[in-house]
Amino acid sequence: MLPNVVARTAWSSLSAVRRLGVAEIRANVPAADIASKLSLARVADNYQCLHTSSTTAKAEDRKEMMASMPKKDEGTEGEVSVDIDSGIKGFGGMFPDENTPDLMFDGVRFADLPILHVKISKNNTIMALTDAKGELKLVRSCGVEGFKNCRKGTNVAAQATGISLATRAVDKGFKNIRVKVKGLGPGRMSGIKGVTMGGLNVVSITDMTFINWLNNPRPKKARKL
Repeated sequence: MLPNVVARTAWSSLSAVRRLGVAEIRANVPAADIASKLSLARVADNYQCLHTSSTTAKAEDRKEMMASMPKKDEGTEGEVSVDIDSGIKGFGGMFPDENTPDLMFDGVRFADLPILHVKISKNNTIMALTDAKGELKLVRSCGVEGFKNCRKGTNVAAQATGISLATRAVDKGFKNIRVKVKGLGPGRMSGIKGVTMGGLNVVSITDMTFINWLNNPRPKKARKL
């Protein structure tokens, strides 16, 4: 404790001596010697601003960068406000049971309805429409719709992809579909909303996201900015 106090006292006295010395030299310099005055002004500024400008600039740059970065969206925003169960409220809002495969939708059994597979990641959203047997009918993605680079991982791109696939499916005669969602990302909710906006009737939504219950891996270390 005592050595620290002595060191701070010595440093403050040294700084005061330097400032006094600069002031005395300024007073003794003739008025015509402009170059000497400019050099002394630079020396005095260096004494006053030592080790302060670089750290404050870095802190301000970091604050501006963090403020300009978008918020992280794992596809959960909007789940409260978006009503995705409106299509099954007419059937009592029931959960699936042993009689669900035999339910009729416009004359078609639930087990025979076409399936829309939606694979979502933080970089892209891929939608594939198949029949009940698994035969591929349509495939659309954010990249196919014209979105490039980081724009492929946005909710706007996922919604546009859903609308595009739905309009093509309606032209081919599809009406009622089942949806199976896999993965987490910004297009998780907006992609399904785009499918309904395109004219398809979503009968059920199944979350197929894999969860490792046994050997949970350690999460990736957060990126330092």
